[in-house]
Amino acid sequence: MEIQNNQYRQLIDQIGNLLAVGRAKVAQEVNTILVQTYWEIGKYIVEFEQHGNEKAEYGSQLFDKLSKDLTNAYGKGFSRSNLFQMRLLYVKYPKIQTLSGFLTWSHYLEILKSDSDLEIGFYSKQTEKERWSVRELKRQMKSMLFHRLALSTDKEGVLKLAKEGHEVQQPEDLLKDHFVLEFLNIPEQYQYLESELEEKLINNLQQFLLELGKGFAFIGRQYRMSIGGKHFRVDLLFYHRILKCFVLIDLKKGEIDHQDIGQMNLYLNYFKKEESTEGDNEPVGIILGTYKNHILVEYATASITNQILLAKYQLYLPDKETLAAKLNLLLEQNLGDEGEE
Repeated sequence: MEIQNNQYRQLIDQIGNLLAVGRAKVAQEVNTILVQTYWEIGKYIVEFEQHGNEKAEYGSQLFDKLSKDLTNAYGKGFSRSNLFQMRLLYVKYPKIQTLSGFLTWSHYLEILKSDSDLEIGFYSKQTEKERWSVRELKRQMKSMLFHRLALSTDKEGVLKLAKEGHEVQQPEDLLKDHFVLEFLNIPEQYQYLESELEEKLINNLQQFLLELGKGFAFIGRQYRMSIGGKHFRVDLLFYHRILKCFVLIDLKKGEIDHQDIGQMNLYLNYFKKEESTEGDNEPVGIILGTYKNHILVEYATASITNQILLAKYQLYLPDKETLAAKLNLLLEQNLGDEGEE
């Protein structure tokens, strides 16, 4: 009976797993059909406007009347705002083949709040690549992820980012124009210790991994190294499964200086000799600080062959208008350079 009971429990588990997979597939198919249906409705609205020379303004009488008549005929789901978003879905994704099978209607509602087609393209691709939940997508949009990544490249890079999403192919791709750590809820003027910053990052590890980006696997904190009879510790240790290398992160509450760079170089040399195994690429070091002296950094890193990346972080969400202005200036400058050529 004991063998039979074990086999029976196994049977229950197998059926349960099968049901879970089946229900997930059904939910995904239902979502795909729903989004495509809304896209078709948007298409009908646009075609009606074009034939009747109606203006598709949010406050126009067309949406008021359409919302009222469709609700009376078919029930909920046809508010004026919902109909406007259906129309916008068709306008921004004119080819139905460009719709993602992963993105839900709730995902699209968030993405369509973007200010430009570049942002829409990026968040669509990146949400699908990294399988963001709606909540995670909201956070990334609120933290202006597209702008922060775009400002570290040129016009060609911005267009590629919008078309293909963010791909990590080399260590430099790990950087953003400021890492945003607003989820730590540390007041701007609060005089925190580096140990407090580390503790809060560990307590909010899931959100920190979301901010770091795809590919990071957490190994440990205060990772100990014994070098020449002395003990050293790196604040945070990760392994990056795409770059296939260790990533060491040291936290600084203020300016990054030459001593921090020298110390990280020591850690990386140790990891190359003692920790990396066959198949691993050379380790990467990231020093996170609130600011850095560019001239000092240039001289401090001049003869270093190890991959040491210096990055700034901020404890508050970036200003949308400022980042948008910087990105527009970048694109305009690149356009000007092309014109001169």
